[in-house]
Amino acid sequence: MTAISFLLNGEKIALPDAPPTLTLLDWLREHRGLTGTKEGCNEGDCGACTVILTGETGAPAAINACITFLPQVHGKALRTVEGLAGESGALHPVQDAMVACHGSQCGFCTPGIVASLAAAQATGDAAHDDVLAGNLCRCTGYAPIIRAAQRAEVDTRWAEADAAALADFVPQISAGGAGGSQPHASSGGAGGSQPHAFLPASADELAAWFEAHPEATLVAGATDVGLWVTKQLRDLGDVAFLDNCRDLQRIEEDADGLRIGAGVTLTALRSAIAPRHPHFAEMLRRFASTQVRNRATIGGNIANGSPIGDAPPALIALGATLHLRKGEARRSLPLEAFFLEYGKQDRAPGEFVEALTIPAQPDRLKCYKLSKRFDQDISAVCGCFNLRLEAGTVAQARIAFGGMAGTPKRASHVEAALTGQPWSLETVQAALPAFAADYTPLSDMRASAAYRLATAQNMLLRYFHEDNGVATNVLEISA
Repeated sequence: MTAISFLLNGEKIALPDAPPTLTLLDWLREHRGLTGTKEGCNEGDCGACTVILTGETGAPAAINACITFLPQVHGKALRTVEGLAGESGALHPVQDAMVACHGSQCGFCTPGIVASLAAAQATGDAAHDDVLAGNLCRCTGYAPIIRAAQRAEVDTRWAEADAAALADFVPQISAGGAGGSQPHASSGGAGGSQPHAFLPASADELAAWFEAHPEATLVAGATDVGLWVTKQLRDLGDVAFLDNCRDLQRIEEDADGLRIGAGVTLTALRSAIAPRHPHFAEMLRRFASTQVRNRATIGGNIANGSPIGDAPPALIALGATLHLRKGEARRSLPLEAFFLEYGKQDRAPGEFVEALTIPAQPDRLKCYKLSKRFDQDISAVCGCFNLRLEAGTVAQARIAFGGMAGTPKRASHVEAALTGQPWSLETVQAALPAFAADYTPLSDMRASAAYRLATAQNMLLRYFHEDNGVATNVLEISA
């Protein structure tokens, strides 16, 4: 158990003994009677549970309540669909437009859609297709919903009210006021049956605590760990929630490149990386949904070691360095060296990912994500290519793939076949057989081994042709 305080639709909430792994969705519905927030998939895919979360220093963000744990809203302002109405219960402009444009049929998904669109309005995001990629509508169809999004007037009164309230509320809870107390590690409950929960305020606090509790679970965005609870029914044991570690959420830029804290969300990473490597940013647009990107962190995406995580291949191709910390000890290593084998990373007990750095370089990066659905789908193959040319010759090649091995992995034989050779179609075609020396992919529900190998080769061909001015767009169909 742990003590938390937050704002709920403008009301101050203080919970002295919040269960660490109670989901926000379950608390809203079962403990507060706010049943507008729906349970659909319970894994962050359908968006029926979408609510809006505002931090002290951040903009309102649509998130999935089903895979957000209650302690993660500490010190923040939460808005549910019930809290969007104006004075005297007047409908929010998005709600009014949904009615006028017949954007709701069964109504199950509607509250989540309204929350997503209201959050987008508050941040000036008019990319409606992207905003709604994480909201599954089962019966109405998206045409009237998009018309409603286009029709709705911008209404940010609730967002402005939350921002103003947080400016007063956060100092209160930091001082133990607002009916709450400073979050701390606690055994809670009778007989100490509840696990420890810790809400560190900095990486220093986290490092000291994690070194003393090396078997604990670190929870950043919970977009992966949340499913351990909702789907696998796992007991997480001692837990540290990293939402308030501000120093882990920094992005620092200088002439040498970018230093990105492990707690940086994929939404923030996309904004930071777009000016330097727009193709990487475009791939991040297809990374899950807006709700997931608003919570998922780059450190979590790396630390879970998934062989099909989309960010590591791009970062490896860019020559990223990973920074790890255990207590006061720090070490750094090339990102590709972190992944040892499937399910195993080079990380000691009590050690955590603190940051990564991306060296400054001319933009030569292309990232190709192959999946059955364009939006919000896991990659069958993700290939990232970064070749440096000098006088028409390949001076350096960094190529990395996800979905081709038990870990994200460089194509070292392909790189060797290209390096020192003229940048020509003949060179590329001669290098294609080297893919078989680098990868022995598996067949599974997403793709066969032969298909994966063939598409990886085709991605190199695509990189060459695009680099020579041939326009490609996988969303266009031609006879």
